[in-house]
Amino acid sequence: MRAIWKGAVSFGLVSIAVKLYSATEEKDIRFHQVHRADGGRIRYKRTCQVCGEEVSYDDIAKGYDLGGGEMVILTDEDFAELPLSTSHAIDVLEFVPAEQVDPILYNKAYFLEPEGTATKPYLLLRNALTDSERVAIVKVALRQREQLATLRVRDGVLLLNTMLWPDEIRKPDFGFLDEDLKIRPPELAMATSLIDSMAGDFHPDEFTDDYRAALQEVIDAKVEGREVVQPEEAEEAPAAAVDLMAALKASVERARAARGEAPAGGGAEPTPISSARSAQKKAAEKKAAKTPAKKAPAKKPAEKKTTAKKAQPAKKTAEKKTTKKATPRKSA
Repeated sequence: MRAIWKGAVSFGLVSIAVKLYSATEEKDIRFHQVHRADGGRIRYKRTCQVCGEEVSYDDIAKGYDLGGGEMVILTDEDFAELPLSTSHAIDVLEFVPAEQVDPILYNKAYFLEPEGTATKPYLLLRNALTDSERVAIVKVALRQREQLATLRVRDGVLLLNTMLWPDEIRKPDFGFLDEDLKIRPPELAMATSLIDSMAGDFHPDEFTDDYRAALQEVIDAKVEGREVVQPEEAEEAPAAAVDLMAALKASVERARAARGEAPAGGGAEPTPISSARSAQKKAAEKKAAKTPAKKAPAKKPAEKKTTAKKAQPAKKTAEKKTTKKATPRKSA
């Protein structure tokens, strides 16, 4: 890795010389825009909209649009005069519990390496942060901009996480937040049961970027001149559930089956969730039992086929009755 910044971590009267390294990297496959006919790269020229001339990097400045066609031009000298604390310091402001920092604030991550004789105070700060279970809130100037950040420990190394400022976090404004929708207790119990059945410990190495792997396979196949093997089709997402309880119950059973666990109700002690589920099942069975009772005679022919021997005497008696009734009619 190559250091992208050098400076010092300062808290109290302690100063720790450090080097900054980017802790993450994007693995996405990148493409160039090319001419479809001959594969030639597509280039873009930096031209001025006013005079139409091509402009070199040395003649490019930053402009702030005021609207109405007016522009304020800022030069490197203007940025140099901005009140940055210092361009090479990580100033610790306070130490706070890690759970108080909302993850939505995190932006980019950087490793810190001690430089020169700073190893001992570096280890001292690292161990103190670990023992206190706190993170340091710091300010740092990176790329001509002052940023809020946290300093915490990961894999025995100090990790700097730059953060967004609070006014950079958007407030959600969605219509459903004002709707008065009621969640029934059995639904909440079933949803909680589904979460419990899918609970586990997070191991990042278990997850892979399947899309990137498939795309790389396509590229490799084209390079080697072989046919592209289509990956197995992913399981189709279920359609929108009409019966929320039924969908939740099916999801719970599916999650348990995937874990090799016994289905619900397999001799386990009843819980509020299972009690609510069994009560609902009994109510549904009673309702179902009442409905088909009226239609039972229509199903007798099917039953006669399966119990043919028992049905035959019934047919004979029925025939005798019809003949007895029919005889007087003929004589009459």
